[in-house]
Amino acid sequence: MGVGTYRGGPGRRRARAVFAVLAAAAVGVTGCDVVGGDSPGSGAGSAKPSPARTPAWDTSPASVAAVGDSITRGFDACTVLSDCPEVSWATGDRAAVDSLAVRLLGRERAAERSWNHAETGARMADLAGQMARAAAHRPELVTVMAGANDACRATAEAMTPVAEFRTRFEEALRVLRAKAPEAQVYVASIPDLKRLWSQGRTSVLGKQVWKLGICPSMLGDADAVDAAATERRATVEKRVDDYNEVLRDVCAEDRRCRTDGGAVHAYRFGTGQLSHWDWFHPSVDGQARLAAIAYRAVTAKTS
Repeated sequence: MGVGTYRGGPGRRRARAVFAVLAAAAVGVTGCDVVGGDSPGSGAGSAKPSPARTPAWDTSPASVAAVGDSITRGFDACTVLSDCPEVSWATGDRAAVDSLAVRLLGRERAAERSWNHAETGARMADLAGQMARAAAHRPELVTVMAGANDACRATAEAMTPVAEFRTRFEEALRVLRAKAPEAQVYVASIPDLKRLWSQGRTSVLGKQVWKLGICPSMLGDADAVDAAATERRATVEKRVDDYNEVLRDVCAEDRRCRTDGGAVHAYRFGTGQLSHWDWFHPSVDGQARLAAIAYRAVTAKTS
């Protein structure tokens, strides 16, 4: 359904009608990007120890656990203001997505050997709890996509400080290592929220849905291009860049962790890859693109 559908006459009335349904459904709902969310040294003359070897990355892990926010829950990909984990890029079973778990394990094994512990509305502060639940499965691979909600706050000033973001991510990895020390970790970068704004603002319906509280720090006053609005969006954009740098740096300190190299952030989502309910979260096609990016990163011979 193209965005031009909503430009005038019956299309505009249809947008108002759908918005009314969305507003009613929104009571009590918090989505991703919606405000809310919870050796010792040797003596002289002794032989020098061999340097520690970094273990080889296993490109075919036999189990997958996912943590993160509403993107990994498939929020708004199937029905309005609802999770749809069956289309999750990480663990979903829909053929149209061909999730990471399905690509790695096959459909039957994925159903038994993959688990989705992501939560809609989650921020980095919630990741340690999710990691504890994921680690209980002793997974061979844990996928992480988190951080968008730390930037998507009521105001730019309310965004999670970068130092706190780093501390929380380090804590989450420590929790995982305490319970599943051999698990590999794939960390996806945070999408380009400004890109999502520029795409979604072409839809009358999308802008109405955003008024329900979806990522107001970036999406609020969607049509405003004055100096204040431009500065606000640039501030959010810079914070996302800082978060992505933290994800790269902290992951690099863990020998069993690799990132996507910024691929998700660099991916140019178009309207076809965005939910036609909120024009911000990934659509089924968008989830398939995320699955493909993850599979390339996980199966690469070198990180």
